Amino acid sequence: MKGRLLLSREPSPCETTPRANAPLPIPIWALLPLRVFLGGTFLYAGLSKIFDTHYLDHTSPLGVHAQMLHAATTSPIGPLVSFTAEHPTIIGLVIAFGEIAVGLGTLLGLFTRIAALGGFLLALSFFLTVSWTTRPYYFGADIVFAAAWTPLLIAGDAGLFSTTAHLRAAIRRRRPPNDAPDDAERRILLWGGLITATAAAFGGGVIALSRRTTTNPEPSQPTDPGTNSRTVIAAVSAVAVGSSTSFTTPNGSAAYLLRPSTDTFLAFLADCTHQGCPITPAGSGFRCPCHGSTFDGNGQVTGGPATKPLTKVPVQVVDGQVATA
Repeated sequence: MKGRLLLSREPSPCETTPRANAPLPIPIWALLPLRVFLGGTFLYAGLSKIFDTHYLDHTSPLGVHAQMLHAATTSPIGPLVSFTAEHPTIIGLVIAFGEIAVGLGTLLGLFTRIAALGGFLLALSFFLTVSWTTRPYYFGADIVFAAAWTPLLIAGDAGLFSTTAHLRAAIRRRRPPNDAPDDAERRILLWGGLITATAAAFGGGVIALSRRTTTNPEPSQPTDPGTNSRTVIAAVSAVAVGSSTSFTTPNGSAAYLLRPSTDTFLAFLADCTHQGCPITPAGSGFRCPCHGSTFDGNGQVTGGPATKPLTKVPVQVVDGQVATA
């Protein structure tokens, strides 16, 4: 009898060993750092594209059109990329505003799972185009971003700092007693869409005002009257020792002019030799923001995945002006 009582007794409160099939508790704060990082990064990426004057410029080698044409030659979805390249303005705006919407939705907790799905699809498309030829694959950030979206796609925001949760609670408090649950969900979608549209309209107005000053075409670079193939880049006195300045070559390519010493001028195309992404000045050299390749002031590779030096542009000094040779 005593043995039967011991076997059939309920576990005491001090026994904390979980049952074999009991689910493990997941703290709702666990995904918040990932949510903030992904939301902030995609919001920043979208705004950076919108405010970049080269992004929608079809003639610029730094624009989305040139990048799509380049990606189409190596991407496994090359025909689809070539088709979208025929509509670069529309596709470029869809990508930029898509990143902004994903970022805002993730940060605000507004339809978080839908925002995470959008972020996953964007990152996957970037992996299949921009990062597809990166070797080894983990040097490319896009595949990592695609994987990073999956926890939020599965778990959502768990109601933490969630605009959708606040909308749902407010609407359910105010709904009539005989109101169907489907009507409440429709109101949530309506208010959520209204918030999204308001944010998009406000952002679009700010962007339109900021870009108003860039609608006029940039003046062309002055050319040397003595030849049709030489382009004056800048006056010697206008380029300080140790500095760099951007310019456009006679064939329309973006490039950088450097002055490492008083009597030395060097110029390089602004294309990374890894996958053709536009490089940016970094210290006394350059860096590729796409995959992290770095180059010194002589154009030599100082950090991969690029393996070839930057392409030189011949320049010369003529009558106090630095010009293409």
